[in-house]
Amino acid sequence: MTKKKEKKVEKKVEESSVEEVALSEEEKSQAQITALKEQVAILKNEYAKAYADAENMKKRLQNDFEQRTKFQMAAFAKELLPVLDNCERALAQETQDEAYRKGVEMIYSQLKNTLAKEGVQEIEALNQPFDGHFHQALMSEVKEGIEPNMVIEILQKGYVIKDRLLRPAMVKVSE
Repeated sequence: MTKKKEKKVEKKVEESSVEEVALSEEEKSQAQITALKEQVAILKNEYAKAYADAENMKKRLQNDFEQRTKFQMAAFAKELLPVLDNCERALAQETQDEAYRKGVEMIYSQLKNTLAKEGVQEIEALNQPFDGHFHQALMSEVKEGIEPNMVIEILQKGYVIKDRLLRPAMVKVSE
């Protein structure tokens, strides 16, 4: 072969090698792009899970805080119920001292209003059907003209705070 022909052959071999190299570079780039896209998808999924977990924890902590606050007040209100009962007993007594009576009425009214602001409410029981969730039957009595299983007398008032029972009403029930 002549030198010219050898150079042409060499040139063709070189061009085919460059094409192969270029092709393999392109394939490598495509493979790398595909791998990076997969990695981005995985990271997006992990981010979404972490974000959802953080939101759930935030909601759970907020709910726990609200429950703790509400029921912390319930414990305090439960401690005050005997004071409310004693004020009612004092007001039920006859007295000649109107200033004393007026003072007890003011204390009773203020205490009752303060508890009402915090969601403490008296359970309406008199002339209502007996409900074991809110009433505690201490006695029963046969009474004419009254349906059986009705509350006929309240021995001690019961109270609820928002949606929770503080103290059941102690009642007398008809038979």
